[in-house]
Amino acid sequence: MEPAAPDFLAPRPLGRSGILVTPVGLGCWQFSKGHGLPGKYWTTLDDAQIRGIVAAALAGGINWFDTAEGYGRGESERALAGSLRDLGRLPGEIVIATKWTPFLRRASSIPGTIQARLANLAPFPIDLHQIHNPLSFSPVESQVEAMARLVEAGKIRSVGVCNFSRRLMEKAHRALEKHGLPLVSNQVRYSLLDRTIETSGVLEGAREIGTTIIAYSPLAQGVLSGRFHDDPGLVRRLPGFRKFMPGFQPRGLAKSRPVVETLRRMAPEYGATPVQVALNWIITRAGDTVVAIPGASSPGQVADFVAAMAFRLSDGDQEELDSVSAPFKGP
Repeated sequence: MEPAAPDFLAPRPLGRSGILVTPVGLGCWQFSKGHGLPGKYWTTLDDAQIRGIVAAALAGGINWFDTAEGYGRGESERALAGSLRDLGRLPGEIVIATKWTPFLRRASSIPGTIQARLANLAPFPIDLHQIHNPLSFSPVESQVEAMARLVEAGKIRSVGVCNFSRRLMEKAHRALEKHGLPLVSNQVRYSLLDRTIETSGVLEGAREIGTTIIAYSPLAQGVLSGRFHDDPGLVRRLPGFRKFMPGFQPRGLAKSRPVVETLRRMAPEYGATPVQVALNWIITRAGDTVVAIPGASSPGQVADFVAAMAFRLSDGDQEELDSVSAPFKGP
């Protein structure tokens, strides 16, 4: 594989926050340790395994990590911070993003829960605090107002949202503008097998207001690796309810097979793997607007993610992937 171009591995602006992040960060949902319903979605990892994954990310140059209150009721936050401390990292050396859980809550819980977020992540500050989904009892304006007050109090550095439609994203943007603050990011599902943000207006809207798209599940939770196409029996051994999702069923695997076969054909041209090609498409096709946060259950997977930043797909290959994945743009 050719060495990375000096300007390609360089960190990118995270919205208009002044924060710089590598094109690929590390999603930390897998660090939930089996706690809560979200924590049962993945195989349970112990502290040593988590530390190895974090170490691989740091060694590869990844400079930011995305976690959440809802990932194992704070277990992911504590595991991440513990690993960073054990590995000798200091506050300010890495970027930390976390999230407030809005489900069945009001905006008034935001200031009441921030101390737990800070305690779990200590001594690392919260660079990006996000509204995890649009399911709060309170209107978006009230949620954003509470987040803005945390910035003004110096408890968080910037504000983002997750899973917001274009309309809600723009509403959050306007509410933050009243405080002189940018809406830094909108974290949404985005991969070659889910391109709906391109047709829903979310991607276009983010570009217009200078908001970064943080792509979660950029590898369609492993489907783009092709391993489930090679051995559909692996689906039955998946933990949690992932095994029941449409993309893992025979019909879903048949629909995604042309994309996987295209990735496999292209990969040798770059000395890469299909996973690396799929991830490279995410972080190059929309320029600096999109960054990605794949999750990992082993250091080897992280090494795959890091290598995805070491080449650039040709325009022709990007367009071919656009074409073969067009059925996943949605209606």
